[in-house]
Amino acid sequence: MSLDYIIKIAGPMLEGARTTILLFLIVIVLSIPLGFVVTLMAKSTMKPLAWIAHSYIYVMRGTPLLLQLLFFCFGLPQIPVIGEYLVMDRFTAASLGFILNYGAYFAEIFRGGLLSIDKGQFEASKVLGLSKWQTLRKVILAQMFRVALPAVANESISLVKDTALLYAVAVPELLNYAKTAVNRDFTVTPFVVAGVIYLLMTLVLTLFFKTLEKRFKFE
Repeated sequence: MSLDYIIKIAGPMLEGARTTILLFLIVIVLSIPLGFVVTLMAKSTMKPLAWIAHSYIYVMRGTPLLLQLLFFCFGLPQIPVIGEYLVMDRFTAASLGFILNYGAYFAEIFRGGLLSIDKGQFEASKVLGLSKWQTLRKVILAQMFRVALPAVANESISLVKDTALLYAVAVPELLNYAKTAVNRDFTVTPFVVAGVIYLLMTLVLTLFFKTLEKRFKFE
């Protein structure tokens, strides 16, 4: 494992890491709000909305993420009549699969956060004259976020590792570049370098969420 070789392969692998980071940011920015909306739908008194939310969560959590990625990348265009309108480039299709999958998991995390809040909080808010929106924004969301933050942190770190599944749908990300280098040079060094890059990304995330947890006095 020479330093010159590591420097040689670092450029392409960092290019792959950029795709990994881009996917991570897209998924986090879109799946967390989606998860919260789905949580509200699941708690809705409107039965059709609640049924749709529960069905969505059940399907997305009950089937493998890899299967979902394969469906969005290769299955959508095969749907009769509308398939031709659902053709997307593979990165976009994979991003959609990740967003919907992680949205379901975040929905369950937020549901757990809501369930942890004492019902007396709602009654106290009514006594204080707060509207439903004020109660949600000033009382419920703040407490839910504190409870859900550790689980959100764990799920975010899992997302970094799950981005390696892009390899299965032929999107050139970090693991794809590492596998190409291994096949070309007959050495496992690129896998080691890829592992180090993944560890660095998860380290940054871990430190970020630790800082948030300290700010909200989890420790």
